[in-house]
Amino acid sequence: MISLKTEQKPASPKQRLTQRRHLRAGIQLIFFLLAPSVYTAAFSGIKEIATAIGAGEPLAFSSFAAALIVVCVYTIVFGRFFCGYACAFGSFGDAVYALSQLIQRKLKRRLPQIPETAVRRMQKLKYLVLAVIVILCAAGVYAGLSGWSPWDVFSMLTAFKWCGSAYALGIVLLVLIMIGMAVKERFFCQFLCPMGAVFALLPVVGRYTRKRETCLMRCSACVKSCPVCVETDADNARMGECISCGKCSDICPKRNISYAGCVSDGNAPLAVVVRAVILFAVCAVFGLVRML
Repeated sequence: MISLKTEQKPASPKQRLTQRRHLRAGIQLIFFLLAPSVYTAAFSGIKEIATAIGAGEPLAFSSFAAALIVVCVYTIVFGRFFCGYACAFGSFGDAVYALSQLIQRKLKRRLPQIPETAVRRMQKLKYLVLAVIVILCAAGVYAGLSGWSPWDVFSMLTAFKWCGSAYALGIVLLVLIMIGMAVKERFFCQFLCPMGAVFALLPVVGRYTRKRETCLMRCSACVKSCPVCVETDADNARMGECISCGKCSDICPKRNISYAGCVSDGNAPLAVVVRAVILFAVCAVFGLVRML
């Protein structure tokens, strides 16, 4: 009797990579459309707290403070998944970089690359940006600098609001950041994002780790694919820079990258979807999701 059953071939590494890229792009699009203001809300929480401390006023629990607490607690539990999958500004940067790469391939020309040593040094700039903003808020100066913030301009654009001439400086800064995004992947996230500085300092329960003993000789595929130049290792002091995008897990030929030391495939589709659903549900509970 002839059997009609056919064995399904496992997906090739290229197919697996394509599927996961599509999954990540889909999650990014959903959060971009339905929850684009989570970043600005959480950042407003930091500014609100710094302003209250500087003015000697008691801290009040507001919607901005709630957004900050939610995102920080989520990051402590799940790593910087918000940065890699849900942040509207990060997703926008990925789109700009992807378009830049496409144009460069079509023109057969490559833009100048930033050396890795310079990248690692420049990543410290975001801590300076955070410190300056906190100091300005505490001194009561920040509120008078309306119209210069590029993320405020971006937030208005995602809310379909036109930025008038009062936001001219913010528009210029946003354009300059977009140029940086075209040159270097995750330019803003690595070098200028004040929330990225906060997340990088948080004690994270689970991170991507690599089984060194089974790595291929001189592979380094995970390091080469990492947009923030981090070597995947639980003992690496720079793992706070990891944005949990999962590219290291996707590219690893031996599938050695694990998450929190217990998930064999750190970027398995089911694990990614579960984390995305949890984050979306939490954002919805706290009113950070808008209806189209």
